[in-house]
Amino acid sequence: MANVPPEVLPDAWQPLLTQPPLAELLGQPLVDDALLAMHRLLPPRVAVHSLRTFLLADAAGRARGSECDPAGLFAAAAFHDTGLTGSAPRVRGGFPCRSAVLLDRFLARHGVGEGRRRALTRAVREHMRPFPARDAGPEARLLHFGAWLDVVGRGGREVPGERGRLAELAPTPWFAVSFAARVALCGLRGILPDRPPPTGGRLRRPAS
Repeated sequence: MANVPPEVLPDAWQPLLTQPPLAELLGQPLVDDALLAMHRLLPPRVAVHSLRTFLLADAAGRARGSECDPAGLFAAAAFHDTGLTGSAPRVRGGFPCRSAVLLDRFLARHGVGEGRRRALTRAVREHMRPFPARDAGPEARLLHFGAWLDVVGRGGREVPGERGRLAELAPTPWFAVSFAARVALCGLRGILPDRPPPTGGRLRRPAS
């Protein structure tokens, strides 16, 4: 895995980082920097949810034979809940819109083109809809699928056993309840307070 930034990431992430769909992306600047942003911005359990969201979205994409932007999909998954944090800008539209603004700034810093940015930020902005819009692109549909499957289990028949397998690799017991409380609190207060600086082990290369 080339060009992995020597930064700290939690040990709890390592079983998910070794999963082939994610391990194959590590070393790409967009992906590595998205991982670092997750660690800086997200509470630990929400960060694990974001990793699982990507892996479930990728599994659905493979099952459907969908053509998509894997690195972009990972960036969208990494940022889709960042609007819940104190680092998010105050914009209209609730936390998904705040998340989309943070993602757009991140993508712009990486020189991502306008069309790709538009598709990925739309995926984040609309991931809390009950169902994807009819004209949603593949990244929006897959991110929506992965996020909903991880939190509430919807769509599990499409990728049998995958949600449980990933939850065993990186468990977050009672996550659906705690996440719902976090979203409700965020709605009341606009954004959540800043979290303390993260600590943990160094980012390691996945075992082959």
